[in-house]
Amino acid sequence: MAAHPACRDPPSRAGPAIPQEDFPVTPRPEVPETFRAAPPAATPAPRRPAATPAAADPAPPSPSTEPPSADVPTAAPAPPLDAAERERLLAGAHHDPHAVLGAHPREGGVLVRALRPFARSVSVLTPRGRAELHSEGDGLFAGVLPGPAEVPDYRLRVAYDGDTVIETADPYRFLPTLGELDLHLIAEGRHEELWTALGAHPMTVDGVAGTRFTVWAPNARGVRVATDATYWDGTAQPMRSLGSSGVWELFLPGVGEGTRYKFDVCRPDGSHGLRADPMARRTECPPDTASVVTASAYRWGDAEWLARRAERPVHQAPFSVYEVHLPSWRPGSSYRELAEHLPAYVNDLGFTHVELMPVCEHPFGGSWGYQVTGYYAPTARLGTPDDFRHLVDALHQAGIGVLMDWVPAHFPKDDWALARFDGTALYEHPDPQRAEHPDWGTLEFDYGRAEVRNFLVANAVYWCEEFHIDGLRVDAVASMLYLDYSREYGQWSPNEFGGRENLDAVRFLQEMNATVYRRCPGVVTVAEESTAWDGVTRPTHQAGPQGRGGLGFGLKWNMGWMHDSLEYVAKEPVHRRYHHHEMTFSMVYAYSENYVLPISHDEVVHGKGSLVSKMPGDWWQQRANHRAYLGYMWAHPGKQLLFMGQEFAQGAEWSEGHGPDWWLLDPAYSAHGDHAGVRDLVRDLNARYAETPALWERDTDPAGFAWVEADAAEDNVFAFLRLAADGSPLLAVTNFSPVVRHDYRIGVPEGVAAWRAVLNTDAARYGGSGVTPPDPVRPWPVPAQGRPASLVLTLPPLATLWLRPA
Repeated sequence: MAAHPACRDPPSRAGPAIPQEDFPVTPRPEVPETFRAAPPAATPAPRRPAATPAAADPAPPSPSTEPPSADVPTAAPAPPLDAAERERLLAGAHHDPHAVLGAHPREGGVLVRALRPFARSVSVLTPRGRAELHSEGDGLFAGVLPGPAEVPDYRLRVAYDGDTVIETADPYRFLPTLGELDLHLIAEGRHEELWTALGAHPMTVDGVAGTRFTVWAPNARGVRVATDATYWDGTAQPMRSLGSSGVWELFLPGVGEGTRYKFDVCRPDGSHGLRADPMARRTECPPDTASVVTASAYRWGDAEWLARRAERPVHQAPFSVYEVHLPSWRPGSSYRELAEHLPAYVNDLGFTHVELMPVCEHPFGGSWGYQVTGYYAPTARLGTPDDFRHLVDALHQAGIGVLMDWVPAHFPKDDWALARFDGTALYEHPDPQRAEHPDWGTLEFDYGRAEVRNFLVANAVYWCEEFHIDGLRVDAVASMLYLDYSREYGQWSPNEFGGRENLDAVRFLQEMNATVYRRCPGVVTVAEESTAWDGVTRPTHQAGPQGRGGLGFGLKWNMGWMHDSLEYVAKEPVHRRYHHHEMTFSMVYAYSENYVLPISHDEVVHGKGSLVSKMPGDWWQQRANHRAYLGYMWAHPGKQLLFMGQEFAQGAEWSEGHGPDWWLLDPAYSAHGDHAGVRDLVRDLNARYAETPALWERDTDPAGFAWVEADAAEDNVFAFLRLAADGSPLLAVTNFSPVVRHDYRIGVPEGVAAWRAVLNTDAARYGGSGVTPPDPVRPWPVPAQGRPASLVLTLPPLATLWLRPA
């Protein structure tokens, strides 16, 4: 897929010609400005120094040149560095480079050591003047500044060949910028705002602007920061280990937003690998893979939406979802361009929510976002993180909720991402049988490891809090729950109780749901779970028949209804009598969970054809079946989800390469009315649905539904009542036969003087035949289907009727 212009790589703040990330400045003969002295940093401090988010960096000045000065004093020689420490430092395998580099008091003065590969000379600038350090080879420079054994305010002046000179604060003069509480929570796996502690964060420390880099790599021998400004050589920027937490940290002065970076990880065997930041909040546009330093400046305008979204539980509210593949909905559009069109389109059709796929960064566009490498970064294909915030904000201001697909089940094996991140099985399970996902060639997370569980739980919270996401549709939950998922005998081991349940995954899902619902009022989590697991939408504190709490999801995709109903409507009407139970069986378990009825992207790809193309008969019958099916779906207990393109009966199956066939709606196309009619029906379905509490108020209450006619297999007819909390009814009648059924008697409750059809999918304006019942229809005092009164209706062919009290 062609990259959008928004994917263009951001400019480096340091300039492409400078072999360090620091800003070059014009050399000055006078004493440099004073900086507060930093104490030795050999031991992590128990407190966090004052740090504030850095303002946007100004454009750096051009490099300056000056001839070498012959009268600059030279510092006294420093004792040689221990050979083993020197080797570890240069090999990127030192756990505490701050103990070797930087300024350290000693008898007779202050020892200063710097690691600046390719530098011609390094000098120290202090209030007392400038002193040149001695070269120790391999880019190391050191010297002893005579005087009191107190670290003065100082900067480094670094000269390179070509007379390029840089002045910079020394990264190794700063205390750790992570406090003990952060490290304690990370080690315990309970840091619910993990993204504020790990990753790359522009900030100002002790008056110096730069970026703090932190990464969790507990088994690494050493970690260095490599940036585009250093030509991806991290030699000069080794990070320090912050103890048993497994976190490495370094504050780099002068590094600001837009800088590309990776972590150079020294593995336990001494080999090195450049790795993207697992916590990166912005990335390069694929196929490039670097992380990008970023900070949000977005100002939200959706306070009213957020204030009222928790007023009513989602399972007792209207909830119809338009599923959108963002890169192909309008191919070539950026997040901001989508914000100009998507909210208006969805609002016009009356959907209450959109579900977006993909959102998280992923290397291969053909995966549709389901093989994630950047869990904390919106895909850069369509713009920046703030551009994505703008899209969510625009949808909220249009009154539309935003769900996103979230994929904590597995991740790809790309050697620059999460797989064996520090040279060991870190994010994936250490048991190869547990780590390998058999279906997708990916790796499964180690849900039993506290830090990995924390990475995912905090990620769920991150999207809801930082991007105002209203719901997470969790992909492939079944593959997480079962140890034997897609595995044969001998390819899996039972849990401690001898069962096949993945108890670590169960605990993770319970923690994720409980945390999201506690922190983010009004947010809903939705499980794509295809088995009969007990208690997917039961609260985590309520034990079920098997003695364990529920998973805690708000809603669950009803995959059984989807498969059964599509199997039924794909049959020729003459054969449907033999499959009648496939449409009624869903009501046997309809109230076992809180359900969504999904016609998703999975049902219109890979040779399955579009929804309308699944229907039998000629083009008219296909569209009529399509309309009748949607009418039946919107009336059935459960929420609705429809993938883009199906709202106007696109004939071709979906392809991520070109998206919906919008040309079908062009008035210049001779059959545009056929497709516009289906879209008009979807608009009316959503409008009638929203204004009819009987269709959503008691969605999870068996008292909100009653069959009227469930056994008319020979007629291909179904009829049922939906009931609001106050008892007001809606009668839905579907005729899945291509013949008009005259004088068809349907039982109704007493006390209703007349009924009026509020929706008829056979209406001429939708492309139907225009067969309509009388308006209003008065009941007869004739019992039918066990009810005291009945209506005598004319049932249109391949159509659904909705009737309400007149």
